[in-house]
Amino acid sequence: MGTALRPRLSVFRSLKHIEAQLINDSAKRTILGMKDLKIKKGTKIDRASVLGETFAKEILSKGYKKIVFDRGGYQYHGRIKALAEALRKGGIEF
Repeated sequence: MGTALRPRLSVFRSLKHIEAQLINDSAKRTILGMKDLKIKKGTKIDRASVLGETFAKEILSKGYKKIVFDRGGYQYHGRIKALAEALRKGGIEF
């Protein structure tokens, strides 16, 4: 459950794309959201990694450093793992 101090990062993965949202559940509000639709080069894992790096910069610019990572029931491997590792590399703690 995300709060104002530690929002939840929710991940959705389709067969072709991945998207992430930063959510404050206590206020029932989406703070930030991104999709990999505009990233054209690389494999699906590469695009998830680029999305994670870009999303980490946006999260830090909003003033958040610690989040709750919600993988949405997906197994922690492949694109979900690439996204999570890129977020950590970008300075986000979870």
